[in-house]
Amino acid sequence: MTDTQLRIAGFLLACGVAYYAGYQNAPREILDSEVRDRGFMRIDTAGVLSATVESLRLENKLLVFSFKGGADVWVERSRWIILHGRQELFVPAVVSYYVDLSRLRFGEEVKLDPDGKTVRVKLPPLVLGDIAFEPEKATTINGGLLTFSEEEVEELRKINFATAREAIVKQAQGQSLIAIAKRQARENIINYFAIPLRAVGASDVKVVATF
Repeated sequence: MTDTQLRIAGFLLACGVAYYAGYQNAPREILDSEVRDRGFMRIDTAGVLSATVESLRLENKLLVFSFKGGADVWVERSRWIILHGRQELFVPAVVSYYVDLSRLRFGEEVKLDPDGKTVRVKLPPLVLGDIAFEPEKATTINGGLLTFSEEEVEELRKINFATAREAIVKQAQGQSLIAIAKRQARENIINYFAIPLRAVGASDVKVVATF
């Protein structure tokens, strides 16, 4: 064996000894807080899932979908028979859908099948967020003698915005939008669990999310 081969062999031997010594003396208690050490390259799937659930619970609300709609409403008012006023309003708005992640608990809403190959997540119901009107983009048309009064115009405007809110909520509760929001929520949650599972080598574990 040449001097070069001897040096290479010695180097590889030294690396092997250093690796073995490092593995034997590594502070396993740090790793154990996230993934329990049960031997070389063993994966504690339940531990990963439990840590993921706690992380999601801290997120509280998860925004899963938003849509932009609009309401076209009108209101009329009469006083003393001869005084009449009408206001038409079109106002766009953004509505958001959320999932309350604080309601997830490992072992209840999040379960691992006995074979350890499938994670089942039961999601809480969708929640509608506040209606975010865009008044700067609203269109208002006033007509009639009553609308010469700024106070009357403002009262009509308040009534129209209240009606517009009801119209937007009704839109947001449409089956097609609900279906889109639920699909997006399922995809988001599946990714939230799949990423840490892949990171620890459990890419063969399937995640199923349902409402």
